[in-house]
Amino acid sequence: MMQNHEEHDHHENGSELSEMQLRVRALETVLAEKGYIDPAAIDVIIEAYETKVGPHNGARVVAKAWSDPVFKQALLANASEAIVALGLMNRVGDHLIAVENTPRQHNMIVCTLCSCYPWEVLGLPPVWYKSAPYRSRAVNDPRGVLADFGVALPADTAIRVWDSTAETRFMVLPMRPAGTEGWSEERLATLVTRDSMVGTGLPKNPKDA
Repeated sequence: MMQNHEEHDHHENGSELSEMQLRVRALETVLAEKGYIDPAAIDVIIEAYETKVGPHNGARVVAKAWSDPVFKQALLANASEAIVALGLMNRVGDHLIAVENTPRQHNMIVCTLCSCYPWEVLGLPPVWYKSAPYRSRAVNDPRGVLADFGVALPADTAIRVWDSTAETRFMVLPMRPAGTEGWSEERLATLVTRDSMVGTGLPKNPKDA
């Protein structure tokens, strides 16, 4: 189910996150001791998402969309098919939708029920994305949440919040920074951050890249 809301606060306190992490570690230990999981195999999977997938695939997708109008239209029409066509991966979630930021509308992604997230494109979800405060405040006070992340938008820019589900995931196509005319896709990709593809951040300033 998609939700459209205007305006948003966020971070969850450290004690709650620490308790969650401890519970996960305890569960992993029990499963490993019973032989149900192989810790080494899990480490390999996590390492792949952190260093090989991470937000790198998503950054390449965004850079391609910034550079290629035809691909951009294909991405906005059917993100899953467009990304698979690039050869970056064999499948992209169940149904991925790309939503475009414009001067008039800023998009932000949340999963209010759990933590559905397009791992194949953005890598491992950040801890704050899974936190209860983010999941509730993203809906009720999106502008406040963006302020927490250091993002200040013009007052006349609408904020739309998209609610991910197990069947439908979202990624944000951020606006291309000014002053990047003539840049290669590889160089453009260095400006794309994970948070800018979730909608809680903006691309890097070209002057700082």
